[in-house]
Amino acid sequence: MRATEWKSLGKLICIENKSVFVIDTGGNKEVLVILHGFPTSSFDYYKVLPVLAEKYRVILHDHIGFGFSEKPLNYSYSLIEQADVAISLWQNLGLNTVTLLAHDYGTSIATEIIARYNRKQINFNFKELILCNGSMHIELAKLRIIQKLLKNKWTGKWAAKMTNPYIFNRNIKKTFFNKTKINNEELRDIWFLLTYNNGRKVFHLISNYLNERYFFWHRWIGALTVCQIPVRIVWAVNDPIAIPAIAKQLHSEIPINQLTWIHNSGHFPMLETPKEWCVQILAS
Repeated sequence: MRATEWKSLGKLICIENKSVFVIDTGGNKEVLVILHGFPTSSFDYYKVLPVLAEKYRVILHDHIGFGFSEKPLNYSYSLIEQADVAISLWQNLGLNTVTLLAHDYGTSIATEIIARYNRKQINFNFKELILCNGSMHIELAKLRIIQKLLKNKWTGKWAAKMTNPYIFNRNIKKTFFNKTKINNEELRDIWFLLTYNNGRKVFHLISNYLNERYFFWHRWIGALTVCQIPVRIVWAVNDPIAIPAIAKQLHSEIPINQLTWIHNSGHFPMLETPKEWCVQILAS
């Protein structure tokens, strides 16, 4: 599937005065909401959506600044506001009880949502929280050089301008355990979605989320340590960024959780080992 085909599966919805690209598979099933990672989009799930949709009504959206969603220049791109958008979208769709799945960047949006849930600030029932390869414990993450450059207020804009398809593709491939599991067509589509609608102009602004992971560490990790929602940690072992030590730390501190490993897979298991990933996600 190409990115243009992916776009045809969804639509733009006005949420918080911003255009948000949303895919909703519909149906009278349990609801699975997905928060995607950085620097990609909901397109990460194109291989697994048909399988997930057999069990769930699946709802994915592109965060503001990502994919086909709006990419305003005058926006904070704070994970706090990304959580506002996700919650407003789910309310707009009339959701009540959901399973929340989050990967990478999306895991920090999820922890902000859980922090609000713990304080009874939002009216949702979370059947389960599924966390996949996210560097919530930022102190344990092995950030790549490009990530360090992008998150720095002095070098971020320069690094974003200098990034080209060759540099981008090389960095994405390095996150895969088996580099042959991502092809040139997929890389072109991921780059297209990143740069779509002036995406390069906001790339460095989005990257500030790495700093927020330090700033809100106590709020977000603290939310997990008192979370009474059942949590499943589904982790690709060979992730060079969100390393296994992060999953082990989460496993040791979340009250109700189960840790499952996916072997021979890197940072994007839904793209690299989709069958194995789906088996673990759909396990009850």
